[in-house]
Amino acid sequence: MRALTSGQVGWVKEPWELNLMRAAGRKLAEVSAEVRERVRIGVTTLELDAIAEAAIRRVGAAPCFKGYVVGDSVPFPASICASPNQVVVHGIPDERPLVDGDLLSIDLGLVAGGYHADCAFSVALGTAKPRVTRLLDATERSMYEGVARALAGNHIGDIGHAIESFIRTHRFGIVADFVGHGIGRRMHESPSVPNYGVAGKGHLLHAGMCLAIEPMITLGTDQTEILDDGWTVVTADGSLAAHFEHTVAITSKGPEILTVLEGDNPLSRFGIV
Repeated sequence: MRALTSGQVGWVKEPWELNLMRAAGRKLAEVSAEVRERVRIGVTTLELDAIAEAAIRRVGAAPCFKGYVVGDSVPFPASICASPNQVVVHGIPDERPLVDGDLLSIDLGLVAGGYHADCAFSVALGTAKPRVTRLLDATERSMYEGVARALAGNHIGDIGHAIESFIRTHRFGIVADFVGHGIGRRMHESPSVPNYGVAGKGHLLHAGMCLAIEPMITLGTDQTEILDDGWTVVTADGSLAAHFEHTVAITSKGPEILTVLEGDNPLSRFGIV
């Protein structure tokens, strides 16, 4: 395996750092499970935001989305991103009650012990149309296809290629403007992790790297627009979008999903490894 370049050294966590990442990931898994349980028709995303922030603080962490700034953007005003229907990511929680037929994506993040964890899930409320169910199933499965390629000695392109190859068989759109990322002391670190790519290309993966792998998939176009609030990303054609994400550590034994509850092994559950 090639040696790390000077720019890549900070990407690899020491064993003690991975332990802190594991602790942060487990906390976020607990929060995510609680929020997901509270998603139902009639609740507002603003109420879900309050539930999430209270849960984050109860587990001894702090919300890391609230006040987050990118470039010239205004600070993000909430503890979660709540993205209904055609909103791909970065939706701002509001007072509109969720209704039967909504598709909702929730992105959550926290910082604990100086290290970040990031995850997302999408759900359909009420009676979901078959095409929406297929979108949700394919997006979640594609994430785990990518996670399974997060192996020391592989490349970033192997992750994106696995996601892209799976999604293309379903003829869904793959959002290219927004991608996964490295994660650790900061929420967004290098390297970027696109949801498309060429196998064997891109940055070499090393044990100790931590990645947020997060496919954003649509029923239509892969093109997006950002609304006037500077945050909300929507599909250009108004088609529905789904978003799943986990924080993953690359280890000598294979990928370790950090943002799952104790005892859960999604790769095995999905029959991938």
